[in-house]
Amino acid sequence: MKYSVFSLMKNALSGHKHWGRAWRDPEPKPNYDVVIIGGGGHGLATAYYLAKQHGINNVAVLEKGWIGSGNVGRNTTIIRSNYQLNGNEPFYEWSMKLWENLEQDMNFNAMVSQRGVINLYHSETQRDDYARRGNAMRLHGVDAELLDREQLRKKLPYLDYENARFPIQGGLMQQRGGTVRHDGVAWGFARGADACGVDIIQNCEVKGFKIENGTVLGIETSRGYIGAKKVGMAVAGHASQVASMAGMKLPIESHVLQAFVSEGIKPYLDNVVTFGAGHFYVSQSDKGGLVFGGDIDGYNSYAQRGNLPMVEHVIEAGVAMIPGLSRIKVLRSWGGIMDMSMDGSPIIDKTHINGLYLNCGWCYGGFKATPASGWCFAHTIATDSPHDLSAAYRLDRFKSGNMLDEKGMGATPNLH
Repeated sequence: MKYSVFSLMKNALSGHKHWGRAWRDPEPKPNYDVVIIGGGGHGLATAYYLAKQHGINNVAVLEKGWIGSGNVGRNTTIIRSNYQLNGNEPFYEWSMKLWENLEQDMNFNAMVSQRGVINLYHSETQRDDYARRGNAMRLHGVDAELLDREQLRKKLPYLDYENARFPIQGGLMQQRGGTVRHDGVAWGFARGADACGVDIIQNCEVKGFKIENGTVLGIETSRGYIGAKKVGMAVAGHASQVASMAGMKLPIESHVLQAFVSEGIKPYLDNVVTFGAGHFYVSQSDKGGLVFGGDIDGYNSYAQRGNLPMVEHVIEAGVAMIPGLSRIKVLRSWGGIMDMSMDGSPIIDKTHINGLYLNCGWCYGGFKATPASGWCFAHTIATDSPHDLSAAYRLDRFKSGNMLDEKGMGATPNLH
């Protein structure tokens, strides 16, 4: 069913009792041309673009839980393309352009809100660094504006400008950045992929790979064996575990990243704001709660929960930036498993095993990359070659030493 004002009116007259399923719940077929492991944003986007852009419809997405149960449904929803290095900026800008047209493309309201992302700076040195990043963005045709203290004070009057330890001098703003409803992204891509003929198979855990003569033939799952000509892995923090089933050891670590939601308050925060003197980022949801987060927990873990010292660490940074946060109650927190690569940049590539492809290492930034990640991973799977936009994300860069370690990406494991 196509969603429109007319379908809404029609179903309203019938008490909303006749809406069709957003996507099917099929039994797995014995064989597929492509199987994507992981029903999160990246896996669903890959399946969607495989079908829509490359005409490969005999595709299955396997999810061990339910759609939206992983990181795509538990993140701080920020999207941006304010990067500096050539290997990053074109990729994330393409993701931003896909975000801007995503709702029309897949006929689903993902609540894309381009409210602006502002990174604060607190010294002349940091100002110069942000100016350099902003200039690099503008050379790639991306919007960037360097705000001084007075411009920033008019826009964000509630910040602590008089903090002697962390004086706020200005900020770098990307107006096209903002937020997107996280589970809306998962549901939209799932619905769009299903409409293109993709089978979305939930409660289907991968148990192992069938590999002969260096070629993948299929996978063993909790719902039986599924043959596949090609297999793509997009399982975020569990990438190391799944890859180990194929005899691979990846250059990533898994860490927990906590995020928080406050009680609902009146409209207070128009933009996404990040602290330049510590790792803290915050925005306000449509329900009124402040959504914020900070650093990853400093130890390897597969647990989707955090610890109290990191809660204190994040809140300290938040109160230093916005003193008024000290009077607001935090309602809940949650943890997602981050697959932290050794240079802070992702991996989109084929592996040494024929027919086996890898999408992982997204560190802090996986959500905002969802459309471009799916676009480029689908291209890699369909053509057996990297997309120009993701050419810098090859797996062999860790062997050659051609690292892509940009501060704007987020911290790397060796810094914790």
